[in-house]
Amino acid sequence: MPGNRTRKSWRPRIAAATVMLVSCSVLSGCSGPDGAGGDGGKVVLRYTWWGNPDRAARTQEAVDLFEKKHPDIEVQTSFSGYDAYKQKLATQAAGGDAPDVMQLDYRMIDQYASGGVLLDFAEQRSALDTGEFDTGLLATGKVDGKQYAIPQARGTETVVYDTAQWKKSGVPLPREGWTWSEWADAMRELAERTGRPGATDPGQSEDAFEVWLRGRGKSLYTEDRRLGFTVDDLTRWWTFADELRREGAVSPAEQTTQLDGTVENTPLGRGKAISDSNWDAPSSGFLALVPDGVTLAPMPSGEDGTPGQYFKPSMFMGVAADTSHPKAAVQLVDFMLNDPDAAKILGATRGIPVNEALREQIAPGLKGFDKTVFDYQASLEGKLNAPPQAPPSGDSALQTTFQRDYDQVSYERMSPREAAEDYVTEAKAELRS
Repeated sequence: MPGNRTRKSWRPRIAAATVMLVSCSVLSGCSGPDGAGGDGGKVVLRYTWWGNPDRAARTQEAVDLFEKKHPDIEVQTSFSGYDAYKQKLATQAAGGDAPDVMQLDYRMIDQYASGGVLLDFAEQRSALDTGEFDTGLLATGKVDGKQYAIPQARGTETVVYDTAQWKKSGVPLPREGWTWSEWADAMRELAERTGRPGATDPGQSEDAFEVWLRGRGKSLYTEDRRLGFTVDDLTRWWTFADELRREGAVSPAEQTTQLDGTVENTPLGRGKAISDSNWDAPSSGFLALVPDGVTLAPMPSGEDGTPGQYFKPSMFMGVAADTSHPKAAVQLVDFMLNDPDAAKILGATRGIPVNEALREQIAPGLKGFDKTVFDYQASLEGKLNAPPQAPPSGDSALQTTFQRDYDQVSYERMSPREAAEDYVTEAKAELRS
C-alpha cells in the first residue's frame, strides 16, 4: 500500500529497469532511445494524468493535435481520479513500468526523483524551452538542483459553492479576508437554513489543514523537511472540524469517507452540501453536477487576517528516467506547455499557464469557467504569501494517513488528540525513512 512505502521500496524498480536494459541489448526486438517502436514504425509514448472528464477531453484534443504535428509519434493516453491515479502510478513506478510522460503532484516530486524514477530534463535540454517560465515556479520542480519536473500551470485553493443555493439561503456571501471563525459560522447558518451541511468536512483534508496552519504562522514542514507543527496544532484542527461535524454544519462521516479525489463523489457534487474546499481549476467539474452553477471564493484566513492559501504549480509534467524515447517524451512536454494552439485548447483546465507569454495571449479569449479561474486568481494577485518548498518524500503517503486517522475521529472511534498523536508518530517515522 502506498501509505507504507519508503525509499528502499524503489530498489526493485531500478533492478527491473536494469534487467530490461540488459535484455534489450541481447534481443534485437527492442528499440533504442527514440528508435522506432509500436505500429507502423511509430514511436509510442504512454501519457497519464488525473482529472475530471472536462480535463480529459481537452487533454485528448491537445494530444491529437500533437500527433498531427508529429506524425511519427503515437501517444497512448489514460486518466483517472486523483486517488486511483496516485496508487496506480506508485505501483507502476515500483515495478519499473512508469509511463513515459506523467502528471505529477507537488507532493510526488521528491519521492519519485530520489527514487530514480524521473528523468533530469537537463539531459534533453534542446527539446524543451522554459524561457517564458517564471523562475520561481520552475524551481519548485527541482530536487538537489536538478530539474525533474516542469510545472504545467498555476493554481490555488478555493471555497467553491452552489451559487443559487447559497444566495437563496440569505447567508452573507463569502468575502475576501474572512476568517476560519467566520467560515464556521457561515457553515452553521447554511445548515440551519437549507437543511444540508454547509460544506464537506475539512478535517480529512491535509490541504485545508495546511491553509489553516499557514494562517497561524506555521507550516506543514520545516526547511529541513521535518514536521512544522505539533500534536497540539493538529488536535486543535481536528477538534474544530469534529465539533462542526457533530453540529451538522459539515458533512457526516458516511459522506466524507466516500471522497476519492473526484468532484463527483464530494458532498457538493452529490447534492449533499452547499460548498467544498478544492483547487480552482478542477472545480470546473462541478459545472456538470450543480444545476445552477458554482462560484469561487477565497479560502478563510487566520484570525489576524494572515492568508493561508498560496499560488503553487497546480501540477507538473515528468518523464520516466528509463523511457525508451526521452527526446520524443520531452517534445510532448514542450508541446503541452509551449504550443499556442495547445494552450487555447487546454485553457485553464489545469490552472493558468506558467508560460507567461501564452498566459497573456489566451487571457482575452478565455470564456466560461476558464475566465472564472483567471479572474479568481487575478483577484488574489499580490495578496498571498510565498509558497512553501516542495514537500519531502513521504508526504504523498501521509495524505492517505491523514485521511485514515481523521476517519477514526469522524466515526468517533478516537478522540482528536488520540488521532493527532497517532498521526504525528507515524509521520515522524515516515519522514525519517
